[in-house]
Amino acid sequence: MQNWQIALILLAMIWAAQSAGLWFQMRHYRSVMGDIVRTWSDGWVGTGNARGGFGKGVIMLLVVDSREIVRRILIMEGRSVLSKFVPLPEFEGRPLSALCGDVFPGDQKERNQAIRLAIEQIGRARAKDQSHGIDFLQSA
Repeated sequence: MQNWQIALILLAMIWAAQSAGLWFQMRHYRSVMGDIVRTWSDGWVGTGNARGGFGKGVIMLLVVDSREIVRRILIMEGRSVLSKFVPLPEFEGRPLSALCGDVFPGDQKERNQAIRLAIEQIGRARAKDQSHGIDFLQSA
């Protein structure tokens, strides 16, 4: 076989492996979101993501109740499509307002950006619910 044929076969194998890994990661994401929906019927879920250097990324799921108390924070970070969500229990039970600003110290700007985006998404969902007459804060 010529070099270009070997290179093409290797490229196809890498693409297939990446596609399979992405499929597993999406399956895990759907499973985690399904667990959140089954566990809690009120409140809001926000997702945030950030991409760091050399493909390292962060995806954060933030779950708050109707009084804006953090129920769960899950984080997936890394360069691999085989990364899994890991809970951050140190933030559970805190008010959402305690997560404003830079929550993670040092050079964890990707984590801080992801949590900011998740909080913004929760704010938009709350505003939309309230404009449709759904106000969890009054019913709690």
